[in-house]
Amino acid sequence: MFINSFLKIIRILLFCSFVVTISDAQFTYPSAKKVEVVENYHGTTVADPYRWMEEENTADLNDWIERENDITQEYLTIPEREKIKSRLTALWNFPKYSVPSKRGERYFFSKNDGLQNQSVIYVQKQLHGDAKIVIDPNTLSSDGTVALSNTSFSEDGSFFAYGISKSGSDWQEIKIKNLETEKEYSEILQWCKFASIAWKHDNSGFYYNRFPDPSTVGKGQESFNNKVYWHKIGTPQSSDALVYERTDAKELSFSPSVTEDGKYVILHVWKGTDNENRIYYRDVESNGAFIRLLDNGDASYNFITNDGTTFYFQTNLNAPKEKILAIDITKPERKHWKEIIPEQKEPIAFTAIVNNNFVVAYLKDAHHLLKVFEMNGTYVEEIPLPVLGSIAGLSGKKEDKEMFFGYTSFLFPTTIYRYDFVKHSLAVFREPQLSFDASQYDTRQIFYYSKDGAKIPMFITHKKEITLDGSNPALLYGYGGFNVNITPSFSVSRFVWLEMGGVYAVANLRGGSEYGEDWHKAGMLHNKQNVFDDFIYAAKWLIENKYTSRHRLAIIGGSNGGLLTAACMTQQPQLFGAVICQVPVIDMLRYHKFTVGRYWIGEYGNAEENSEHFKFMFAYSPLHNIKSNVEYPPTLITTADHDDRVVPAHAMKFAATLQEHYLGNNPILVRIETKAGHGGGKPTSKQIEEQSDIYAFLLKIFQLKF
Repeated sequence: MFINSFLKIIRILLFCSFVVTISDAQFTYPSAKKVEVVENYHGTTVADPYRWMEEENTADLNDWIERENDITQEYLTIPEREKIKSRLTALWNFPKYSVPSKRGERYFFSKNDGLQNQSVIYVQKQLHGDAKIVIDPNTLSSDGTVALSNTSFSEDGSFFAYGISKSGSDWQEIKIKNLETEKEYSEILQWCKFASIAWKHDNSGFYYNRFPDPSTVGKGQESFNNKVYWHKIGTPQSSDALVYERTDAKELSFSPSVTEDGKYVILHVWKGTDNENRIYYRDVESNGAFIRLLDNGDASYNFITNDGTTFYFQTNLNAPKEKILAIDITKPERKHWKEIIPEQKEPIAFTAIVNNNFVVAYLKDAHHLLKVFEMNGTYVEEIPLPVLGSIAGLSGKKEDKEMFFGYTSFLFPTTIYRYDFVKHSLAVFREPQLSFDASQYDTRQIFYYSKDGAKIPMFITHKKEITLDGSNPALLYGYGGFNVNITPSFSVSRFVWLEMGGVYAVANLRGGSEYGEDWHKAGMLHNKQNVFDDFIYAAKWLIENKYTSRHRLAIIGGSNGGLLTAACMTQQPQLFGAVICQVPVIDMLRYHKFTVGRYWIGEYGNAEENSEHFKFMFAYSPLHNIKSNVEYPPTLITTADHDDRVVPAHAMKFAATLQEHYLGNNPILVRIETKAGHGGGKPTSKQIEEQSDIYAFLLKIFQLKF
């Protein structure tokens, strides 16, 4: 067990200034205060001298942040940066549409004219009719840092509930608008994070989940005790009726939904990012207890639809690549369950119900296939997709004869398609117009072998006339965790890198869902080192096959991907020419103590409570594996002051520790964004500025021309 005692904190101001020479510039890193903090983890003492950085908005921390940002911006302010920013701005400036969704007789969609900080929500009564603005979030703040983080339309499309987030925070306030009368209701629903909104079909109100008022709970308890409430339109939040809570299980959270026929309210019951969940339900008109239909926490169950009392689920129960089963709630015993679509060779990515058919997206070597089945499981057809790529959003209702979906790939900007189930025809609905020539570039998929012999797919995109002589700059991306599949996608900013002659590679590491739950489990908990090995061996493959050299290879990743790049950097510093570590998880011994970090215990483990977890987590934790007398590659660490998912202390402690121990000539820089969070809702202007800094960093490090 964790010995819950540590030496009393003795604050000792140790100013550790040191001079670093970078190219022809010389500067001094900011003096970083150190404190004496030592904890005992199962018999191993661990120092944490920069723990003071965990306390936000102190004078010492603000001073350190300001000085770090000054040094970073001075280094990145090169003449080419403005050229990069100008090109990014030009590429970014084209209309971008979301997949339309239909509610009643109305079609709703979002559109960004090009350089708007936030996309605008529109409605039109006919598919090709005139569009009208529902809400323009650009009017909510002068700098674009207020964003829509949640949108929910009533079944007939006459009411709209929407969540507002400020400065990138996961916390949101929910507001309500009547689209028939244009009335904005006065009530504001607070204390919502990762909230679901489920409208009752009579438009009297909706179910939603939220956390307690923070003033009523202790520090660090703000994201526990999630509850479901009923909100009646036109009444204050204080009048909301408590619908469901679990006082015996404060770590559970609840996502309500109402079935398409309006008869049942479903609770998707989840614990952090664990891939196992529960399903509860009750009749919408009932005030009785919820029925715990699936309450063992033994698998993933995603509710798809119901046909009367028959509920359909996508599940990985005894099917790591997932299947679809039916449960008659009048006969809920497992012996009565029916398998509708069995597990297949390719894992199921997601399932929708349109035209009384199952529309199933499968993953084949990390790209999508789209197949249609009857409700009894009979195969109907495969819908042809334009290129090897990914479905980016799909909409359609059970009785609809049409569906819409977005499709994208590395060289294929997101295009909206309409599928007609009557004619079995696929047609472009909206096609973007960009100022670049994709025909000059090529994408290929290769497979390489990791350290233990596992076969890993990787996508590589570059100019067609590339010479494989090891001289090309390359940018390698990875994620590898939380059952997230990384499939081909289009990025405007990536084209600046390609135009600079860069190679862009994406490795589909274990820890994701590219090959089902077994692939996920092979990269979590005690298997996490597999993810780092997969990424390291992707880098080695690119070098060995002359796409690049170690001096011209940069790695990039964010969040869990930031952990990835940081761990690989500390394990194999000689392998990389540059590291871009974005909003990273770094301190693996304490991550679970910050905001929603506890959600990730099922993925990473808990070093504090479990001695076996401590062994493998301490072995790779980037913060605890920085060594002196090691030549670390040029590194740019990014974070944001309002990141309440992966707190900025991770990045700042990492930067301070690297700057303390590394005395070489390579830059160790940290970029701390203001009025921004983990990435969601970040305004276009801030995205362009950040990408300009990243490419300026790479251009300077690799001495590229632009």
